[in-house]
Amino acid sequence: MPVTRRAALAAALFAGRAHAQPAWPSRPVTIIVPYSPGGGTDIFARAVAEGMREALGQPVVVENRAGANGVVGAEFVQRAPPDGHMLMVATGAHVINRYAMPAIPFDPVKDFAPVSMLSGYPLVLAAHGGQPYGDIAGLIAAARARPGSIAFGSTEAATSYAGNSFARQAGIRLIEVPYRGSGPQLNDLVAGHVPLAVTSTVAVLQHVASGAVKVLAVTSARRSALLPQVPTMQEAGLAGYEFNGWYGLYGPSGLPPALAARVFAAVQAALAKPAIGQRLAELGADLATLGPTDFAAFLERDNRRWAEAAAAGLITAAN
Repeated sequence: MPVTRRAALAAALFAGRAHAQPAWPSRPVTIIVPYSPGGGTDIFARAVAEGMREALGQPVVVENRAGANGVVGAEFVQRAPPDGHMLMVATGAHVINRYAMPAIPFDPVKDFAPVSMLSGYPLVLAAHGGQPYGDIAGLIAAARARPGSIAFGSTEAATSYAGNSFARQAGIRLIEVPYRGSGPQLNDLVAGHVPLAVTSTVAVLQHVASGAVKVLAVTSARRSALLPQVPTMQEAGLAGYEFNGWYGLYGPSGLPPALAARVFAAVQAALAKPAIGQRLAELGADLATLGPTDFAAFLERDNRRWAEAAAAGLITAAN
């Protein structure tokens, strides 16, 4: 074979190997939820994992690694090989942690590969069903009558910020009780061990129908379709108050863009399944997904937002 033909053939083979993508998934995929079992993020992640399992034909396992407002689980994912077999579903608190905690061992934006924004959702301010106040005005009156006597449960930086922002704007003092996830937080709310909780629609809906929990307000600018009778904070008298939570899917830094796109395609296939989409919609998820590029741009904007909020003194670093 002439040298030029051999060289051309070798070049073609090399190019083919260079562009060949490794099989994915070649083994079970693990999705880390950096919060306790039973909370909104856990419920959402398990539904997505079920849909991905069907789409991929490989096991997709959800593992809870709670601790330090999500930092423990996130660090575990950050150190994993960027091969698409270790992923994480986290809330917007993943970004806020950089400003709400004195030190974390990674950059929440730069040290992770954005795969997809999975859903946005309103947060809610919920009360134990036996509390005497049934609306925001009643809560504010009770808090002013007995300053510092009412506590609210938070689970991470986002719910902490939402609750403390409400108290600041309402001119009242609430005591914050941090939890490792919305599962234990809502267990205590239902049992009456904590009178209030800032949580997600995904987590709280199962407790509203029984009367164990009553929702005083939603944090979004518009009412939730799942709780149409519940006013927004703005409607309850807090002009300009608005806060929305979201779930995002990440991989370790270095995840190849082509592989991130394949993971996102698997997520889209999962959410397109009627049973999965309907279940998540019933939990309050809007399923307004973003792919890797758009999610990365969103994270940069969100990071700037929290940097500005911290500089303005609106976020207090945890001790």
